[in-house]
Amino acid sequence: MATTVLAVTASAAPAPPSLGAARFSPVAGPAVTLRTQCWIAAKMKLHKALRRHGSQVQRKLEIQGVGKIPDCFKVASLTGRITRRNVQLADETGGETANTSSVMSDNSIDDKSSMHLGLNHSEADRPVLEEGVVLFDNFDDQPESIPSLCIAVIGATGELARSKVFPALFALYYSGFLPQNVAIFGYSRKTLADEDLRSMIEANLTCRVDHHENCEEKLNEFLKRTYYVDAGHDNKDGMAKLNSKMAQIEGICAANRIFYLAVPQEALLDVALPLSDSAQTKHGWNRIIIEKPFGFTSLSSQRVTQSLLSRFEEKQIYRIDHLLGKDLIENLTVLRFSNLVFEPLWSRKYIRNVQVVFSEETSAETQGRYFGNYGIIRDIVHSHILQTIALFAMEPPVSLDGEDIRDEKVKVLRSIRKVDIEDVVLGQLKDASGDVDRYTKSMTPTYFAAAMYIDNARWDGVPFLIKTGMGLMENRSRHK
Repeated sequence: MATTVLAVTASAAPAPPSLGAARFSPVAGPAVTLRTQCWIAAKMKLHKALRRHGSQVQRKLEIQGVGKIPDCFKVASLTGRITRRNVQLADETGGETANTSSVMSDNSIDDKSSMHLGLNHSEADRPVLEEGVVLFDNFDDQPESIPSLCIAVIGATGELARSKVFPALFALYYSGFLPQNVAIFGYSRKTLADEDLRSMIEANLTCRVDHHENCEEKLNEFLKRTYYVDAGHDNKDGMAKLNSKMAQIEGICAANRIFYLAVPQEALLDVALPLSDSAQTKHGWNRIIIEKPFGFTSLSSQRVTQSLLSRFEEKQIYRIDHLLGKDLIENLTVLRFSNLVFEPLWSRKYIRNVQVVFSEETSAETQGRYFGNYGIIRDIVHSHILQTIALFAMEPPVSLDGEDIRDEKVKVLRSIRKVDIEDVVLGQLKDASGDVDRYTKSMTPTYFAAAMYIDNARWDGVPFLIKTGMGLMENRSRHK
């Protein structure tokens, strides 16, 4: 039996009455009714589908239970592909249904063609939609008046959000890596209005790109799409308030959601668990982004991971180390594995030592109590530095996919020899008066230097010399 799949997208946001299933009425034979519980991959051109099914499909869209098609719906495209979702083929007269989960047509589309903000997703990742809710597979299909992606920054008034997250989001927006109709939400305990948040963000934004045309125009567009919600981090009522405002902006048409948890490590679960109960959308996918460090010790890291996995799937959780976003680090794997000249030289036979230097001008005081609890080793060494060393020293992965790179990095980390105390130097920054930074504890180090060794065939005997500290002469990340 030939199957025709209809994709419906939105172009405005009036609230139409409850919608039934969308259908195409064939010239003859039973109607093909498509329930919104199946994922509709609307990627093929209309004329291709009509050429394949033209003898059976009448070019007329009907919406059950609605006499006039609401303005917020339009036909996007047709495709003959349905997989892993039950499709109910209802006979218009008899009402009997048949379920199938097989591929209904050979007009398949690779999952890799469907990406949201650079994040791949599979068919099984698609949510089950309620009647009348539309999910966009392509940001460009949705009109500018309705957001197709909502990003909530939890801890919006903190140093991380102000200095890193919001400027990075604007850089992505300016460069076209976010949809034009994205909506940004700031969430914090402080009582602020939308305009207060916009003023705070504007004070920290610059056009960090090569071409600065229309920067002010883009900045104004970005700020207009920014909203604020004030509530506590650790309660469901606050997250329900955030969900309500996001739903209000989204309207009836579905939008995907990303939650960036820019909160202290000790507050991570207090935020994530109520969020999972009260702020996730049911009409699109949800993602949470958490910043390092991921726990204070190995046991606390495992507890955090287990608690998150009790509420979220692993594919929904993104662990971020912002140092890895620097150009030098991003280009490291390309430099190694895309250049046939370097790879044979990348070993103990030709490299005497490897130096990894990461220094910051800012003092530990700017990071407040956080740095006093963690110190330079937990803040920089066991996250930024070890990640960099793992990327530098790993064996060629099977592919440059994230999981294959991760597997090779783990092999390197497991091969690192226990550090000898004689190969370690610790220091602590003091100001001109000789006083230690007021937020640091008496034994909290702000400087670390060490020689590390990797016990494997490629790097046996090669010292990896690490130097990192706060309050130094310059901001620098260097590897040689």
